[in-house]
Amino acid sequence: MGRCSWRVSDDRQLMDRQPWFAFPALVINDWSISVPALARDFLIPLWKAFEPLIPERIDTHPYGGHRPRISDRTIFECLVSIVVEGRSFERASTLEVSATTLRRRRDEWIEAGIFGRLLEIVQAGYDRMIGFDFEDVAVDGCITKAPGGGEVAGRSPVDRAKLGIMRSLMVDGNGAPLVTVIAPANTNDSRLLTPTFEGLRPFTFELPDQMTVHLDAGYDSRKTRAFLDELGCDYMISKKGVKLQVDSRWKVERAHSWFNSFKVLAVCHERRRAVIDAWVQFATTIILIKKLVKEGWARYRWEGRPKRWKSKWGRSLARRIKRKTGN
Repeated sequence: MGRCSWRVSDDRQLMDRQPWFAFPALVINDWSISVPALARDFLIPLWKAFEPLIPERIDTHPYGGHRPRISDRTIFECLVSIVVEGRSFERASTLEVSATTLRRRRDEWIEAGIFGRLLEIVQAGYDRMIGFDFEDVAVDGCITKAPGGGEVAGRSPVDRAKLGIMRSLMVDGNGAPLVTVIAPANTNDSRLLTPTFEGLRPFTFELPDQMTVHLDAGYDSRKTRAFLDELGCDYMISKKGVKLQVDSRWKVERAHSWFNSFKVLAVCHERRRAVIDAWVQFATTIILIKKLVKEGWARYRWEGRPKRWKSKWGRSLARRIKRKTGN
């Protein structure tokens, strides 16, 4: 196998015409193999929702002598690869854009609140076209690694007291993520139930009169039941010391696996809470767009809609690699 290197194509129009969005490209013996960080069917609607939120930059230089500014599309594509593949900023940087530029633009967009507003827009679109099912919701926590420590890291009770992050997640009856709250890993699940329900405030006008909450044995306490009774919610809580009861909680477990597929969240090296919150919001947005496109494929018709949803790209790529490398 020859020398490998990473590169990014600047031909945006060619990339938009491909059946899959090719970023980055793995070069083996001067032969390019498309390795997508995110499929074109998901990336294009994500960028179209993201682009209008970028604030207009005002050049204050008296003579306009700055170096040409890197395009927002290029920075956006690099950030997508960082979130999905968990690559460092140095590995995600190219000859066109440096790691320092990526961090600076990321901080500008976080300060402008773009990731939060993007999530609100996508949630509104999903609710309008597919609809959230608030009658049956599930809440559960998940502990991930945070070897670099930081503002949100804590000693993990399930990983020999190594540093980690607790993620409390609420999903609707169809498994779509509604609210995500992060805290140190040594925070009990039940303590995050209140802030998780507080995240439903943007949906207050759509909440039904009666909700059923599905919880595991980590929430089996009088305090949790008193809190849910105060909210007027029905609940199904697994009993401690009893064999695992199977109900609608599998949907929140599946959603946690979706979040852990984003390598930047599975092993988090970020130290600032604002950055971690932004990555969680960005990952939630991507998950909702995937669900929206997949479920909307059978309900709606639109320009550029793929003829078949199941793509043979993966098997075709494997055959091409085998032919070229001889393995």
